[in-house]
Amino acid sequence: MQNLEVVEICAGAGGQALGLEKAGFKHRLAVELDANASATLRRNLPHAEVATGDVADSDVWNPMEHLGVPLLAGGVPCPPFSIAGKQLGANDERDLFAWAVELCEVIRPQALMLENVRGLSMPRFAGYRQHVLDRLGQMGYVAEWRLLHASEFGVPQLRPRFVLVALQDQYAPYFAWPKPLSTTPTVGEVLRDLMASRGWKGADDWARRANGIGPTIVGGSKKHGGADLGPTRAKRAWAELGVDAMGVADEPPAPGDVFKVGPKLTCEMVARIQGWQDTDEWIFEGRKTSRYRQIGNAFPPPVAEAIGTSIRRALRKTGKRHERDVNADQDPIYRVLRDSGEFMTHRQLEKAVGRALESYELERAISALSRDFTVEIRNGSSATAYRLGSFKGFVGQDDHLRHELFLKHRAKIS
Repeated sequence: MQNLEVVEICAGAGGQALGLEKAGFKHRLAVELDANASATLRRNLPHAEVATGDVADSDVWNPMEHLGVPLLAGGVPCPPFSIAGKQLGANDERDLFAWAVELCEVIRPQALMLENVRGLSMPRFAGYRQHVLDRLGQMGYVAEWRLLHASEFGVPQLRPRFVLVALQDQYAPYFAWPKPLSTTPTVGEVLRDLMASRGWKGADDWARRANGIGPTIVGGSKKHGGADLGPTRAKRAWAELGVDAMGVADEPPAPGDVFKVGPKLTCEMVARIQGWQDTDEWIFEGRKTSRYRQIGNAFPPPVAEAIGTSIRRALRKTGKRHERDVNADQDPIYRVLRDSGEFMTHRQLEKAVGRALESYELERAISALSRDFTVEIRNGSSATAYRLGSFKGFVGQDDHLRHELFLKHRAKIS
């Protein structure tokens, strides 16, 4: 079967790229900000054009050159939605999710696939998610969010990813989310041969101890120090598996090595835990810390392959056909304010929503919406009223504050 082409933005070190290639897609273009990650992409995708720089910069690439590409994909920056961060969403200069969605209006891909962290699935972003679904619906796409766990696709770590898939109307009925695998290998099973590769005598005992899946690998950003395996809780979980998470090793343990906690992982081992296989022959460019960050921030290839296979079947119309109408989320207050376009009081909102709204619930909802949208508040003599205004996020505006902030912080963005 002839491969389908894909344009991938914020491509990183190619975890999603590798998975999509295995699923039957061929990269026409990959765009990435980090120079080392771009070098990795060029090394491993020699058939693809690789553009380095700000994906939203028209001097880096021209979306109009890729009209009608079968798939537009990407792993846009996670910090705007991360539970570990401030969850600034549309107010974060790194947020490119809504902008990436708007590319569908320009490129008109047959399908869109974007992935991000679990934080985007939280109630805080209900209005943001609905805005995304609304826009895709207006463009003629049927879209759906799904929280997927990498451990359900053969990846030995707790790595939840929130994925958006949208397809043009004619293809949407043929799409079905991939089904989880029945088993997941343990960290010990995946890494035992690498731990023993230099003759370490403790490899078998270590593998028996590492009899579970690991916590989420954290690549981190340029704002922080060197490579390690995550925050304190993650380090404790790694220690229970016999892994010293306080750094990344240059090579596997030697024959006589003895450890208080256990050996550190090498970049090659971290890549295994992310789902790369030896047969992939994927080479990461740059020094150790850069390689580790590239690997740790990647989308696991087996998950990308599973989703990509489902998308390919839909675009080929070989999947089982079923009706899909999923452009709806769970934020009734946003929906009512969006549809009304007028000021609405607490009582009017309750009537429109069809149930009682506690004051704290309404205040929390308005507070969350105010972070991603302009919300006008009018304090009347008898009641406070609210009206939903414009979306604050960057969707391509030339005068958006994002440009100034991006240039100011570019050296620390990864």
